[in-house]
Amino acid sequence: MGAAADWPGAYLLQLRTQRKLSPHTLDAYRRDLAELAGHAAGLDWQAIVAADIRRYASTLHARGLHPRSIARKLSSWRGFFDWLGRQTPLASNPASGIRAPKRPRSLPKALSVDDAVHLVATPARTAGGAPEPAELCNRAMFELLYSSGLRVSELCGLDLHYRGADARGPASLGWIDSAAGEVLVTGKGNKRRAVPVGAAALAALQAWLAVRPAPADGGAALFLSARGARMAPRVVQLRIKAHGQALGTPANVHPHMLRHSFASHLLQSSGDLRAVQDMLGHASIASTQVYTALDFQHLAQVYDRTHPRAKSK
Repeated sequence: MGAAADWPGAYLLQLRTQRKLSPHTLDAYRRDLAELAGHAAGLDWQAIVAADIRRYASTLHARGLHPRSIARKLSSWRGFFDWLGRQTPLASNPASGIRAPKRPRSLPKALSVDDAVHLVATPARTAGGAPEPAELCNRAMFELLYSSGLRVSELCGLDLHYRGADARGPASLGWIDSAAGEVLVTGKGNKRRAVPVGAAALAALQAWLAVRPAPADGGAALFLSARGARMAPRVVQLRIKAHGQALGTPANVHPHMLRHSFASHLLQSSGDLRAVQDMLGHASIASTQVYTALDFQHLAQVYDRTHPRAKSK
């Protein structure tokens, strides 16, 4: 390729054809490289140096971009220059060693045990009459999110039972095994795990399955929208937010909050960090250890409320 070569385009093609990255991930790389091109303002890619990358990162920080987003962009740029150095002479990777601003430590937001149980166990309808199928679907989804700590993408990917790849679609990524009382899901990194399902969630699932219509596409999706299509994560987010608001839950509820609540409450009761890690599907126990801070926070609140010498009179 010559001086005017489309290096970002060639890099994205390599990511798509050789590394088989998902369209969503490719779009993120494309945006990051377009932003880098905007900062470089016509500079040849080979002319960009570490001071330029440091200045670009500082500009992003000054605009108020979250440190996590800056770190992701730096990672994208670092990967691009690593690849570029194998295609054309490059003195060094200008993004190497450039760090994003330090991220403030933030704890995941979890509901109290009482609030979580009230959220998932209380039906939307308080008046008489049989619940609508959508209400039974919601109840089953919310109970399962809290019972098993699933990600919303894992929940929406569940099938009624395992199905191999066929003309109607690929093999199941997750499914319910009611007899064993567990749910099997494929999480990040295509790692499959089995997580127990509580009795309340199993009962809610049975109530939903009794009215569940046949999927519009002839597939095996467990949770369906009003049109009979596989439930989308965004729809789950909107439904649980509306449900929380209707119940007066003291938080802006979202599906991941139930995952955090699952982990926090399980850790409070068991103290078994490794078991919580396995059920969450975390590759590193460091990702799970954040819940120990929530556990200490809970203990500190109990201490402040109950110990006679916790606070000065």
